[in-house]
Amino acid sequence: MPEIPDARTELDRLVAVTALLRAPGGCPWDAEQTHASLVQYLTEETHELIDAIEAGSREELIEELGDVLYQVVFHADIAAHTPGESFTIQDVAAHMTAKMVGRHPHVFGDLDLSTAGDVENAWDSFKAVEKPGRTSVLDGVPLGMPALALADKLLGKAAKLGVAPASAPVPATEDELGAELLALVAGARAGGLDAERALRTALRTLRADITAAESTARTAADTTTSAD
Repeated sequence: MPEIPDARTELDRLVAVTALLRAPGGCPWDAEQTHASLVQYLTEETHELIDAIEAGSREELIEELGDVLYQVVFHADIAAHTPGESFTIQDVAAHMTAKMVGRHPHVFGDLDLSTAGDVENAWDSFKAVEKPGRTSVLDGVPLGMPALALADKLLGKAAKLGVAPASAPVPATEDELGAELLALVAGARAGGLDAERALRTALRTLRADITAAESTARTAADTTTSAD
């Protein structure tokens, strides 16, 4: 029977324990898992973490952060033993460190951004340097997000292009907003309508409007360049 390994840090110990669980002689269930088979657990653990952040105690937050961390460690161990992937948790950490340094030239370089608003305004340009292959603000936006979260994300992208869908009066507090949203869903349900599907349908229209605005902007830029 393998012993719990000694390690320099608790994070190193978790990585070592995960490797033992998936190694020959370890746990048969762990050994059979794949990136795809773990997706449902990552989704569940993420929602449990959100619950802990919003309403949990210190102990619950530690537990749920640990569950999400374990998913990351688990995926990295799978990759370390999968031909064609062959990366480890250290590679994941190195990539993230490089990304964070690159996206914070105002901290690790000479760029002067003094407020959070300045950083938000410059964020897209930081990402463009990191991902030059992206041609649309919609690139990298996961369509599998819950409809309400996706709506907020797309509205932020749309605003940068001057696309402004009609808006309703805003309640004074988030409690009031939550009650209004719940009332809308309740009304939709009573009327036999699917609120999630309805919002996703509206978002497809918003995505098309964003794409059209980008196309118009590119045409205008090409015309200006030709004139010069």
